[in-house]
Amino acid sequence: MQRKYKRISEWEREEISLDLAREKSYRAIARKLERSPSTISREIQRGSVKTGYRPVSAQRKSDRTARTRRFGKRRLALEARLRSYVLRKLKQKWSPNEISSRIRVEYPLDMTMRISAEAIYQFIYVLPRGELKKTLLKSLRQERAYRRTKERNKESENRGKISEMLSIEERPKEVADRSVPGHWEGDLILGKYKRSALATLVERVTRYTILVPLVAKDAQSVRKALASEFRKLPKELARSLTYDQGKEMSQHKQFTIDTNIQVYFAHPSSPWERGTNENTNGLVRQYFPKGTDFSTITEAEIKAVERELNDRPRKILGYLKPIEVIQQSVALNC
Repeated sequence: MQRKYKRISEWEREEISLDLAREKSYRAIARKLERSPSTISREIQRGSVKTGYRPVSAQRKSDRTARTRRFGKRRLALEARLRSYVLRKLKQKWSPNEISSRIRVEYPLDMTMRISAEAIYQFIYVLPRGELKKTLLKSLRQERAYRRTKERNKESENRGKISEMLSIEERPKEVADRSVPGHWEGDLILGKYKRSALATLVERVTRYTILVPLVAKDAQSVRKALASEFRKLPKELARSLTYDQGKEMSQHKQFTIDTNIQVYFAHPSSPWERGTNENTNGLVRQYFPKGTDFSTITEAEIKAVERELNDRPRKILGYLKPIEVIQQSVALNC
């Protein structure tokens, strides 16, 4: 039975180099390594430089060839139209999974416009080093490290209690089961040295996101900025807000007077109670990573990111976009 060919290993290249130094013949080296003499001859020719055969140089050359070979066989390398779509969406910070599923929505009958999420990941990682690979890797969502429980407890202890809070447990059933749109989750994303911040609001049913620029992160500034954004919404999309127990929401009673929106507070150190908002904050961090000074970011830049987030297909929405789902909700209520 014919034996399947295996690529020459790094160890074999070291042996070839040593045996050449001992002036062994190509046939003797081939017998020792159980290789064909022609395989050894080609390897020595490919891996030789001016000073002779060098195993390290030969290994590098082999790795480069393998990467090029693998890259060349991939659909994204061969099909320009599909590649153009994928690269455009990656640069808009869509995940491979979002791209793979959304393309089926946009091209339901075009079977040439099909690609799996895994194929997109492999395409990115097999790219040779360069600016394109660097750009695409930055587009991928980074895994966020969990905060330590002790630090979160310490943070909540230092915050103090907010007076007359309504607990998350008192929310109407329609909020918990996401049966009606108009119920929001909110939070602050802190900037460099915690001196600046950006407020994030996300609607629980449609995942529609509002990014709120802040002149400061004190309670009055946050109250006024959030109220201003909520006043722009139709009444049926402004019913309640679930927030954590940050001091910036200590003026929640006045906020409710200003907007007629009831605020409910999650338990301390319980980010899963505002899971939609936590997930959205992770997406926002793709655009504004930790260490961003929000005082240097213009409102136009923030709203451009908001538009991109709402134009991004979501798995939870069947790969529809938040902007599409919220528009349907408004139309149904008209």
